[in-house]
Amino acid sequence: MTTMLRQQDQIRPAAARIASDEEALETARRLATQFAATAAARDAERRLPFAEMDAVAQSGLLAIAVPAQYGGLDVSNAILAEVTAILAEADGSIGQIPQNHFYILEALRVDGGEEQKRFFFGRALAGDRFGNALSERGTKTVGHYNTRIVRDGPGYRINGQKYYSTGVLFADWVTVFALDEEDRLVMAFVPRGTEGIEIIDDWDGFGQRTTGSGTTILNNVYVHADSVVLHHKGFERPTTIGSVGQIIHAGIDLGIARAAFADAIEFVRTRSRPWMDSGVERAAEDPLTISKVGQIAIRLEAAAALVERAGRKVDAAQIETTEKTVVEATLAVAAAKVLTTEIAIEATNTLFELAGTSAVKSELNLDRHWRNARTHTLHDPVRWKYHVVGNYHLNGVIPPKNGAL
Repeated sequence: MTTMLRQQDQIRPAAARIASDEEALETARRLATQFAATAAARDAERRLPFAEMDAVAQSGLLAIAVPAQYGGLDVSNAILAEVTAILAEADGSIGQIPQNHFYILEALRVDGGEEQKRFFFGRALAGDRFGNALSERGTKTVGHYNTRIVRDGPGYRINGQKYYSTGVLFADWVTVFALDEEDRLVMAFVPRGTEGIEIIDDWDGFGQRTTGSGTTILNNVYVHADSVVLHHKGFERPTTIGSVGQIIHAGIDLGIARAAFADAIEFVRTRSRPWMDSGVERAAEDPLTISKVGQIAIRLEAAAALVERAGRKVDAAQIETTEKTVVEATLAVAAAKVLTTEIAIEATNTLFELAGTSAVKSELNLDRHWRNARTHTLHDPVRWKYHVVGNYHLNGVIPPKNGAL
């Protein structure tokens, strides 16, 4: 690991170090201002944000979740979600790309060995990016895997194919999730460029078009034994792995909703015409429009408050990890994810309802907000979050332990 560390340090300068929650938020806002200016064109042309993700990495934002004992900020999960929302408001795809990076850091914190934590947290502090090779097609459910990792001398070999590999195109490390000989799920850190890895830019979804969520093919890929983490252990006991991953997803949806709301406000103020029966001079004076804007604003505020509250619950569960604190965090994050999902879809629909026909012009590309919201909110079904919360309160059933809760 030490040799690899020196080799990677020669590729680029070390990332900046962020020293406080306030600095993390200000850094995200500064980058968001830059990204927002070209977001519509980037989506329309499907121009992948390599330079933008380099800027995110060099800013130090990708290291804010590293635990303090390993040199990181150990940022509150409420701040982590808000940083995500700020980036996603500027560009929904850029907001989503680091989600798996932060999920991987949390999984490493929970189940990694001491040497693994020192090394990989160190790489995150240096600005390295971890991409996700998790989801597969053709399995019974999203929780089943065909990718296999088997012993080969002192290390392992991995064979399989992954879909929705969000972030891998921009990553320094391909983090592969595979089943070992005992059908246990492991997480393996493989340096990008390792022989046998093929990354294909074939993501063709109508939304989140520049996340680079394509296919990763693993053909007899060698991985060192000290780069393999027993990920299944994180779901055999109460942990915050799922909650951390999910609150970041909530932040993405919140950011997309805010972007749609801001564009709706701007369009109605400056370009929309009042309805002929409204009796007003400006669309912004229409009482029905005003009421709808108020409705969306209130729900956005509620969603943001719930995300913040859920983040504090996750913080508490990380500090004192018990069945009780983890369940409280899980339920709070599920509630936040439900509300952010619903407001993302509602806000992006309302943009067109209030702005009117002229808002659908292709040159404006305002539809990217709806496409992004509709695509990202399919990540995991909200209907099952309602079920999990209801089943706990009604029947005392503890929420399942998985990455979707």
